[in-house]
Amino acid sequence: MTSRHQPLTAAISILSGAILSTVIFFSAAPRLHAEDIDRCQRRVIHADHELHRAIERHGHNSPEADHERHRLREARERCWREQHRWWDEHEHRWHTDRDWNEHDHD
Repeated sequence: MTSRHQPLTAAISILSGAILSTVIFFSAAPRLHAEDIDRCQRRVIHADHELHRAIERHGHNSPEADHERHRLREARERCWREQHRWWDEHEHRWHTDRDWNEHDHD
């Protein structure tokens, strides 16, 4: 290979690397976003389930149920803070307004 072709080869290598990096970056971003949404949804579902279990085991107005209500509120708040939406396990849908009822399990 002559020295005249070396800058061209280097430029092609750099450009190819940049294109590959861009493709990898943009193909991974939607997958990561979907994982965040799934994680958020799972946290709310788990917190809601734990609240129902605490109510069944200890009573509606028990300290255990109050603790689980607090955890459900925290899970919803975290979804809202990270995704600007929250999962409603009873309606099985996402809400895009911060409109949850703080007393929906009272």
